[in-house]
This record gives sequence, structure tokens and C-alpha cells, in this order.
Amino acid sequence: MTEILNIPAQIQREIFGSRDNHIRKIEEDLHVTVVPRDGAVKVSGEEGDVRRAAAILEELSGLAAHGTGIAEQSVDYALEMKDEAAPDLLVSMDRQIICHTVSGKPVKPKTLGQKKYIDAIRDNLIVFANGPAGTGKTFLAMAMAITAFQNKEVERIIMTRPAIEAGEKLGFLPGDLQSKVDPYLRPLYDALYQIMGAENFRKNMENGLIEVAPLAYMRGRTLDNAYIILDEAQNTTPEQMKMFLTRFGFGSHAVITGDASQKDLAPGTRSGLDVAMRVLKNVDGISFINLTAKDVVRHPLVQKIVKAYEEYESHGRIDRRHQSRRNV
Repeated sequence: MTEILNIPAQIQREIFGSRDNHIRKIEEDLHVTVVPRDGAVKVSGEEGDVRRAAAILEELSGLAAHGTGIAEQSVDYALEMKDEAAPDLLVSMDRQIICHTVSGKPVKPKTLGQKKYIDAIRDNLIVFANGPAGTGKTFLAMAMAITAFQNKEVERIIMTRPAIEAGEKLGFLPGDLQSKVDPYLRPLYDALYQIMGAENFRKNMENGLIEVAPLAYMRGRTLDNAYIILDEAQNTTPEQMKMFLTRFGFGSHAVITGDASQKDLAPGTRSGLDVAMRVLKNVDGISFINLTAKDVVRHPLVQKIVKAYEEYESHGRIDRRHQSRRNV
């Protein structure tokens, strides 16, 4: 089968990519041949493959026409979603701008999982996001918090994470307590600087409108009219998670992010994130979002690493179940 798509030459350049890298990836994945014509693109191959390739090229064409550069990640995700019944998915996500960074770069969801995450934050007072590194859990939550703060929907932003040791002892680090815990809070500072700008961040922090602190500092407080983000929640104990959730006050929103596969807790210690996802799953006003390797938006190699670990851990769980059955 052959299908002709009307795609202007300038859009074709974006879609084909440097040295035709993007189009070669589509050809290899879908077993089609894509040939540029004057103001058109010819796609040849088996009927089902041609229809999928045509749908992807139309999606990428819509992105490019909207002024969005076509990156390798966009092509990879379009191929990942080739069997999903979601026409114009990439274009619709591209239009869902949350805010802009200090350099003017738009912040928006790049995957279907991220879109569901943003929608859940808009529609619920408390959202739990569980997923691997690189899925944008913390950064998107920060973008939503800063947008709400700038729109005067909340009076302050509070970001916290457990200052738990990951194989290294806090006591061995130089400096006072603040110097010891600052490295654990650095990812939160980095996201704030990128979206808000260092000077604006420092001004709001000095005025008490933005607070970045270890989770232990939350005890005994009630947080009204605030946007609260708990990061690295997999490293909380059930008691710490309960303490955090009961700080929630009127006019507040909370986003809890974590990666259940990367715990630094002592052996035998239950994770507060795991317990909360079981205890609160049927509570109205609380939403749970599970992001996967498909939602990784870092370097494509990171997505492959995450997938490899997921498969390895999945086989390990299956092997342990078989072993336990043999022992019974």
C-alpha cells in the first residue's frame, strides 16, 4: 500500500530530522519506506504499517506546525503510542502549557501519563505520583505549585523531603545541620531556580512565602492556604507519612511524589508511600498516578535503563514466587 501525505517542505525538514535520523527510526520500527516529494511525503509498505506511520507523521507534522521542534524523544513517544486510539495526542499535550521557565521555555506534559498527572493535580486536593526517575514527577508538581502561587490561588509554597542517608552518614558531612541537609534538598532548589529564577526565589524565601525544609520540620504544624510538595516519599516511614498528611489545612493542595523501586530505608522498614497507597486508595479527593518507563523524558538511554531494571526486578519477583511454592 502507498499513501501520499501533504506536508510542506519546511515541516518535512523538522520531521525527518538531522541526517534523516527521525524518519529512519520510523521506517525501521514500522517496516515502511518514507520518501519526500515536492510538498508531500509518500509512505509505502503493508497496509496496517502504512496507516500507523501516516498517523505518526501527521502527529509530528501538527507539532512542527505549532512551532515545536521535533526531538528524538517526541519520535520515540509517538512510536510507543502507535497502537493507542488517541488521535492528535501529542498536539493536544503540546498546547497544555502550565507555565514558562525563567528563560521562557514552556513547561508542559510530554507523555500521556504526565497529562493524566497534571489533570489529577488540577482535579484533586491530594495527589500521589509513583514512578521511576526522569518522569517529571517533582518538576511538574513544582510548575503547578508556582503557577498556583503566582495566580494567588495559594499564599505560599512548602517543599519537603526526608533527609535520609543513602549509604552515607550525615554525621560525616562537614558543617552545621542546615549544611548537612541542603544536599538532600538540592533537587528542589534546582527546579525552583529553573522555573522561578534564583533572585525571585530568594526574595520569596526571605519573605517566608517559599519554604524548603526536611520532613522532620513539618511536625506540629498546620499548613493552610499552601501548596505542599513531599518529594522522595518512598523514603518516609508510615508514621512520617501520616504526620505529613495530617498537616494538611484549609485552602491547601498537596502532591506526594516517589519511586517505590528506589527505597533507602533500613531493611525491614515499611515505606510510608507503599502503606498510604493501600490505606487511602478509596478516599475521595485523593488521586493516585502511576508513571512508567514510557513517561521518562530524559535522554532516551534513561528510558532503556529503567525498562531493563523493571524487567530484571519483575523476573526476580517471579523467580522468588516459584521458589517459595517449591519450598511449601
